[in-house]
Amino acid sequence: MKTMEEVSTVGRKRDGDTIRGPVYVVGDNIDTDQIIPAEYLTLVPSVPEEYEKLGSYAMIGLPKDKYTVPFIEAGTMSTPYPIIIGGDNFGCGSSREHAPIAMGASGVKAVVASGYARIYYRNCSATGEIYPWETPTRLVDEFSIGDIAEINFVKETITNETTGKTYPLNPLGDVLPVVDCGGIFEFARKSGMIAKKA
Repeated sequence: MKTMEEVSTVGRKRDGDTIRGPVYVVGDNIDTDQIIPAEYLTLVPSVPEEYEKLGSYAMIGLPKDKYTVPFIEAGTMSTPYPIIIGGDNFGCGSSREHAPIAMGASGVKAVVASGYARIYYRNCSATGEIYPWETPTRLVDEFSIGDIAEINFVKETITNETTGKTYPLNPLGDVLPVVDCGGIFEFARKSGMIAKKA
């Protein structure tokens, strides 16, 4: 039987000051039903096998006629895309925490979007699953699925290594240490706000 430490990278989303890899590009108004449809909400994210299974369904609600490249290949449990580039209002819809959890379980480390639904943005940091970067540039017009990108946490930039162009990111501010710690409760424990686990 697997442990959560084996299946989850929460609190270990980055090693150093960068995240690098191929990107998956989506448009505006990607809602939580597209990220993880309600039929999969019976999966319990605190059970390692179900956490992995939840990740295998991430982004399965995207319309197949518009997104012809699968986010997760059939027969696999994770995505080859650690970075998602999104448009406006990313994560709109319900307040389900399963949305960033499914994405994190699939292997996503960061989303870079023009704007977020506030509850999704909050859930990213509360769960510690995703770094929710915002950008002043509409990057869905600057990246294609499969382009290699590097997010630099010190410079607060994203570089499209395929085109050689670099774009500024808005600072993560107080969200950064919370995601680094693995979510709001781990942050509270590490900062002494609540007692550490026995």
